[in-house]
Amino acid sequence: MTASAGLLFGIYPGGATGDDTGGLARGPADDPERIRAAIGKLRPGGRPFLVRGYVSFVDSDDTREITEAPDGVERYAGDGRVLDLVAQYQSHRGDVAGYTGFIRRLVRDHGRSTATLQITEEPNVAGNPTLDGYYPKVRDALVEGVLAADDEARRQGFDHLRIGFNTTPLFGPGEGFITALTERGGKEFTAALGYVGLDFFPDVFRPVPPKGLHDAVTGLLRLHRTERLTPAGIDPAVPLHITENGWPTFGDRTPERQAEVLEATVTAIAGCRSELAIGAYTHFALRDADSDAPGLFHHFGLLTDDYRPKPAFTTYQALIERFGR
Repeated sequence: MTASAGLLFGIYPGGATGDDTGGLARGPADDPERIRAAIGKLRPGGRPFLVRGYVSFVDSDDTREITEAPDGVERYAGDGRVLDLVAQYQSHRGDVAGYTGFIRRLVRDHGRSTATLQITEEPNVAGNPTLDGYYPKVRDALVEGVLAADDEARRQGFDHLRIGFNTTPLFGPGEGFITALTERGGKEFTAALGYVGLDFFPDVFRPVPPKGLHDAVTGLLRLHRTERLTPAGIDPAVPLHITENGWPTFGDRTPERQAEVLEATVTAIAGCRSELAIGAYTHFALRDADSDAPGLFHHFGLLTDDYRPKPAFTTYQALIERFGR
């Protein structure tokens, strides 16, 4: 999965999303038929497109309500659409062996329809139980999970399946996170990587002036490639995937501005795609979790929670056609 033929685009099609308190932002239930119709408008059938879904490994005695997001994500695969599956590690006991078994089952059960399998979700973020960095032995789980996924994919003959992991932007004490992984996993770990992902949300949690957005995006991506990945021993040819990116419409954050931010961000990414070997971009999210709820986390959708398009939906259609494979 190289960056030479244009970006591989995708989307998270569900409603539920994690928030910054460790909870879930939820609203109306997903409507599979409307989801299929919206995905079909974004990317006509037969054209390559990633559909992102999240599944979680938890301890057997965990009493939390843990579900797939969206439920039954595999139903959206086919006719050019393939899964971008995220295997979350949420073990309070630090059960790395259990997690690697879970990974192997995911590969066997879903590998045929999956293009990218992400091992853990934001493992560098330690303070939020929605994210995997909160849980003990997460680095061991990440390294062992990548190795297990790569081994099982080869056993099953799934040569198309690319294994990776992601982080958020790495600054301050977290700058060496990826180096710590590669030192732990060695050459076997780096050789197993088919991509490395980055979740980033410019102008969401920290303001960016509109005129500075393009430079902020390209500057962050260059820093991540040249100062975080390459020094850690990640081959510069291993594609960098934008695994989550979005901008919520809430309060004075207008739908019109969401479309402008999306266009500026994706155009900046496409402009440095070849230089930085950027292979894919996945938008978060297709629809709002709850368009009537207060707070940012309910409002990341290109559609409202009843599937009415915001201006950014049409913008994303045009960007996919312009920069996509």
